[in-house]
This record gives sequence, C-alpha cells and structure tokens, in this order.
Amino acid sequence: MIASAYLLCFLVSVALSLFLTRSVRNYANARGWVATPELDRHVHTKSVPRLGGVAIFGSFMVVAGVAASLLKLTGFAPVLPTRMAGSIFASALIIFLLGLYDDVRFVGPYWKFAIQSLAAVILYTGGVGVHRFDLLSSGRTLGAVAGLPLTIFWVLLITNAFNLIDGLDGLAAGSAWFSTVVVFVTSLREPNAMVTLLVIALAGAILGFLRYNFHPASIFLGDSGSMFIGFMLAALALTGSDKAPTMIAVTIPVVAFGFPILDVALAVSRRFLSGKPLFRGDRDHIHHKLLQRGLTQRGAVLVLYGVTSCFALLSLVLLHDAAMIAVVLAVIGIGIVLGVQRLGYVEFSELQDVLRRTAERKRAIANNVEVRRAVEALNSCTDFLKMCAILQNTLPTIGFDGFRLGPNLGETFLGTPFSPMQGTTNGELQLFWNNGGKSESIWELKLELNAASTHRLGCFSLLRIHMESPLLVDFNLLSGEFRMALSEAMLRAMNGHRPSARRAVPGNGAAAVKVASAGSSD
Repeated sequence: MIASAYLLCFLVSVALSLFLTRSVRNYANARGWVATPELDRHVHTKSVPRLGGVAIFGSFMVVAGVAASLLKLTGFAPVLPTRMAGSIFASALIIFLLGLYDDVRFVGPYWKFAIQSLAAVILYTGGVGVHRFDLLSSGRTLGAVAGLPLTIFWVLLITNAFNLIDGLDGLAAGSAWFSTVVVFVTSLREPNAMVTLLVIALAGAILGFLRYNFHPASIFLGDSGSMFIGFMLAALALTGSDKAPTMIAVTIPVVAFGFPILDVALAVSRRFLSGKPLFRGDRDHIHHKLLQRGLTQRGAVLVLYGVTSCFALLSLVLLHDAAMIAVVLAVIGIGIVLGVQRLGYVEFSELQDVLRRTAERKRAIANNVEVRRAVEALNSCTDFLKMCAILQNTLPTIGFDGFRLGPNLGETFLGTPFSPMQGTTNGELQLFWNNGGKSESIWELKLELNAASTHRLGCFSLLRIHMESPLLVDFNLLSGEFRMALSEAMLRAMNGHRPSARRAVPGNGAAAVKVASAGSSD
C-alpha cells in the first residue's frame, strides 16, 4: 500500500513538472524573459529562459502539500511534526524567492549568504539541523552554540554547491537527482512516510524538468531552481539521517553530495591560491576543465553523472556497512587526487611545487647544519686521520659523490685512509664513494684552499656523478666558512705530518663551479 503511494507521488510529480516546465518555458519566451550569454564563463550560445526553478518549486510544493494533507487525514503513517514541516516549507520558500529575485534582478553574494543563513536558522528552530557530531561531542546532543553554526554551514555549503555546478545543460539537475536516490534510501532506514514522500516529490520534479534541461536545453534552472534543490537536499538529508548512528549520519550526506562539495572546495582553493576574489565566477570549474579537454557538453555531463553516481554508490555502501568508512574515504581521497591531477589545475601544480620546495628547504637546512658541524670539527683538526674522517662523514650526507685533489694536495693524502685514490691525466687524485662503477664526474665545485689568506695550498674539488636529485646546500657556506676551515686544517695537518713540506705559493682564495661532460675527468 505505502509502496503504491510512493510510486503514485513520484509519477504525479514527474507529470506535473513536465507540464509546468513546458508552460514556464513558453511563457518566458513569449515575454522575452531569457538569459543571453553575456559572461565569459557562459557556455550556451543562444538566449534561453532561466526560470526553471518556478516549475520545480511549483510541482514540488503541490505534490508535497497534497501528500502531507492525505497522510495527516488518513493517519496511515507517522508524519513530521507540524513545527518541523513548517520550518522546512517556510525556509524553502525563502530560498526560492531569493533565487527568483536573483534571476530577475541581482543579489550580491553577501546578501545571498545572509538570507540563506536566515533560512537555516528557521530550519534549525523547527528541529531540523545538526544535533550530533562525534568529533565535537562523542555522540552527545549538541547545543545551539555548536549545532546552529554547523547547520548554517551545511545549508550554505550544499545550497551554493549545487548553484555553482549549474554550468552545463542538465548538470546540476541530473547530479541532484542521483543525490535524491541516496536521501530516499536513507529515509527508509528510519521510516517516516512524510520525509520519504518529500524526497520522492523532489526527485519527480527534477526528473520532469530534465526532459527540457538536458543538452540542448530549452530552459535553465536559474538560481531559483539550483538553490532550491540544494537547500531541499540539505534539509532532507538532515531530516532523514537524524536517527542514524552519528558518524554515518555525518558521512553519508557528505559522500552523497561529494561532487558539488568537491567543486566548491576546488573553486575556493583555486581562487585563494591565485589571489582572486572568492565570489567571482571563472571558467575553471570541473565541467569547464572537461570541455577544455575536448569533451562535448553532453559528454562532459555524462562523465560527471558517472562521478556523481559513484559518490552515491559509495555512500550507500556506508549505509549497508558502517565499518567500511575508512575504505570508502580512502577510495574517495585517491580518486580525488588522481582526478584533480588529470584536470591540470595550474594552482595545485604550483602548490605541489611549494610543498616540494618546503620539503627541500628542510633538507637544505639539515645539510647546512652538517656543513657547519664539519667547520667546527675542522677548526680543531690537527691531523690527516681526523680530517679524512670529517670529510668522509660530511660530504656523502650533503649530496656529493667524491672529491678531487690538485697535484700539490694529492701527495699529502698518500698513505691516509683515503688511499688508494684514482689518478687523472692532469696528475690529480680523486676518490668516489657509492659510484655505481662510474669514475667520471659531470659536476664539480672547485675550491682554492688558502691558509691565512696568504698561502695557496692547491685545489680541492667537490664532485657529483649523479644529478637525479638537486644539491641542497648553501654554496656561500661551502665557498666561505667550509673552505677556510678546511684550508687551515690542511695546513696544520701538513705541518704536523711533513715538517719539510714545500713552501706554499701565495695566491688568492676563489671558489668556482665547473660542469664537465661525461667521460672527462675535468
């Protein structure tokens, strides 16, 4: 019996929506109430009426009103309390009138948010709102201090989310229809015939409207339609899941409305990262990106229908098995990351680079600390053994693959822990570690070692044979403090190890970066 009533309600809603949508379209065309493609972000190329919300609102209110009256008269099933039902219908009327005025005139974003917030307050005072939230209250009932702001946020988010995705023929209405399926199934979990009938009436109104809104559309939703649909889904989702387990009550609506929520999140993030006004429209929504990749309007809408249906199915998985929440959220997270990468948002590419540079900066700080520690150790170094240990511990850590000594310095390292070293055609000596069989450098930082700024000891070169990763270290630190500490340590070691060493030749203390081609030792 009740199933027949649901089916009848749906069919009547579809039929009435078909009739009203066609009537509103024809009347608007006759009166010249059409939207011309003026803004750059507009996709349509001809003038089309944008008063489809009138047909959806009218068919929904008629069917919902009749169904509510019949249920109350027959007493067949429990109905919503009068106060709760009144708050839903009153706030829905406010949202519809706000959207209708915006379709005819213009309403700024702050006025929209203010009036939408007022509707959310009316909804909450009628008993429809966020009353429990695990993260804040561990299952306990929330007071108005927390519950009212959360309700306002939820209403603003979903209402404007469906408004934002209304950029292609049939996109917002079709995505909303998939969401009504989830809300319908959720309402059956804690049976309330009135809530279920409201969802069915909304689903029928949307489906009838889609007949004229799918590409090529002859009528648009307008703000009156997109905001009304978004608001009703937000309100019905709260009503239908109010008695469900807390985490499920929170998660299922969020997942069910995943696509419009994702589009809002991306829009806000993009505009914030690029320094653009948050409330100024652009051509970088998800549907715009799909068009830029070569999809037709119809193709882009069908792809996004698939995305919306995937979100809907995942939310129903949670309804069936709450233990799957971690798996579902992981799947959604991976899908979002891969999808955003495929869409090619330059703002998020830049953000990835910033995060990478931040991580590299942390590593660079660590490398610089290692160099400074080596400078401290070299300042007290008096023999070759200790100096060799300092170099061997520091240079591989900061990214170097070896070092090369000029002819004068090479002789002093014979017999040290670095022996045997490879000789070059220029009479220099070099040493590599973890070289993978290679013995040629492709990058060289040459340091002229000078003790006390007056004695030239020779050249000491830091070498790289692997360039896959960047060298993250302060070059000024290497060519300054490190070079001078190494020079002084080298002179002390030479004087202590070889008292009769040749007198050093005066010279200057320059550091040079040298890039050599593979296969050359210089």
